[in-house]
Amino acid sequence: MTHDNLSFQLAWNRLLAIVEEQAQTLIRTAFSTTVREAGDLSAGIFDTSGRMLAQAVTGTPGHVNAMAASVGKFLQKYPLNTLEEGDVLLTNDPWDGTGHLNDFTVVTPAFRHNQCIALFAATSHIADVGGLGFGPDARQVFEEGVLIPIDYLFRRGQLNDSLIGILKANVRDPVAAEGDLYSLSSCNATGAKRLKVMMDELGFETLETVGDQIIETSARAMKAEISELPAGVYANTMRIDGYNSPLDLTVEVTISPDHIKVDFAGSSPVQPFGINVPLTYTQAYASFGVRCVIGGDIPNNYGSLSAIEVSAPEGCVLNAPRPAAVSARHTVGQMLPDVVLGALSNAIPDRTPVEGASCLYLPVLMGGEGVCDGASGQPFIINPFYTGGTGARPEKDGLSCTAFPSGVKNTPVEINEVTAPVIMWRKEYVKDSGGAGQYTGGMGQVLEFSHAGHQPMVISKMFERVQNAARGQSGGMAGGKGSVTLSGGIELKGMGRDIIPEGQRIIIQTPGGGGKGSPQSRSQEATLVDLKSGFISRRNALENFGLSADEIDNKYSSDK
Repeated sequence: MTHDNLSFQLAWNRLLAIVEEQAQTLIRTAFSTTVREAGDLSAGIFDTSGRMLAQAVTGTPGHVNAMAASVGKFLQKYPLNTLEEGDVLLTNDPWDGTGHLNDFTVVTPAFRHNQCIALFAATSHIADVGGLGFGPDARQVFEEGVLIPIDYLFRRGQLNDSLIGILKANVRDPVAAEGDLYSLSSCNATGAKRLKVMMDELGFETLETVGDQIIETSARAMKAEISELPAGVYANTMRIDGYNSPLDLTVEVTISPDHIKVDFAGSSPVQPFGINVPLTYTQAYASFGVRCVIGGDIPNNYGSLSAIEVSAPEGCVLNAPRPAAVSARHTVGQMLPDVVLGALSNAIPDRTPVEGASCLYLPVLMGGEGVCDGASGQPFIINPFYTGGTGARPEKDGLSCTAFPSGVKNTPVEINEVTAPVIMWRKEYVKDSGGAGQYTGGMGQVLEFSHAGHQPMVISKMFERVQNAARGQSGGMAGGKGSVTLSGGIELKGMGRDIIPEGQRIIIQTPGGGGKGSPQSRSQEATLVDLKSGFISRRNALENFGLSADEIDNKYSSDK
């Protein structure tokens, strides 16, 4: 059967619908709140060579783009001709998957008429994989939890009981861990089922022709976008907190007529703690930084990603070799889009946003019998997600409490309180945390919580920008810094494990984004609205935005 352009367009639209249903199935069936409530996942369809054709809109760039590279590694170990209907593969190997042990990637071959026609892959974050738990304190990956090499989860439809048994014996919440693996398998099965229906309806025997057209069209469009950019080499360096000492993330972005090279040579070396980043995760977020401002309307797949090359010297913090500790790789890896965008701002300043909070604030809370002295009752572990402010956008303010670049959601207060004996006492914007500017940075938030049973509990912290704030641009001011304190006034480090003593509350403040342009260039009306809304203080309005006391008082008088 021959197919025209309309048929190909219909097939493309159906593929987008299929992978989105795949992702939504994962959300509906997942056990971990990180997936159900925050959307920390990825889903996509690949051709039989392991090239990503389409991804779900729902999901994170770190998962999606790292998964795009990992499917090829699955096929290296288990070639296509060895796979059968009913097979399901998985791994949480940081160097073959998406960068740390808490992320499981599941790959399922889809068969039609006894022939493999595609591969579906999905990734989600499982709350606990044993070891020290999700956090930055380990010295090697062996301490961070159970590592499962690429292997069968199902073989010809039969569950790998030995693998499941090993996993359940090594985690703190075996029910959730097992359930999440089944949810990953289910979402891939949904994708495969819908794909067969699509091919029957549209009369396609294979996806080869459709896949080639998708990839070639995307690659051609991306190269055309790049050809319109000013060629050259553009550099940037960002300093972040690190675990015990600051890290420098250094990049050179080379724009050629049809290609962009991103090189992180000069970045800090591998660290003795779990904040190191495997290269696949570095490539995922660095390429996403490019895609934010170049070719944003072009589908994210093998074709468009092939125009971007990302490298980092082995042995640096952005290309950590085995067996480096990598559990909290997001604290460094999620900074990379802002590092890349800072370099690109020298080439296309009218498109690039300012630095923001960047990395998520992901406290891991553990309690119950045996967790720490004085703790009793049923053990629990939760991993809520919190966000800071983004940097000011071109001719727009930054977004408050918004996850960039990860794109996930804040975990609702109600979910935290239902899933663990935790009380949330406060959740509100942090006044003055958005960097002042003609366009202000987005605000961070403050969260205050305690154990509902007045018991001690453990917090594992992976917080950045406590010492080094998001920088402003073009006269804009830096965003507010993050912080973590006990209600008794004791200030804690941004990284590492601590005990929240009985009767104490923990107070977390997320960072704000940097501002752009001189604050005194901001419209008076916008500043007065921010003041009235409680986003900025009177002092900030007077000292940084250039308002007079009379202007403020007259505005309030006229409102009355």
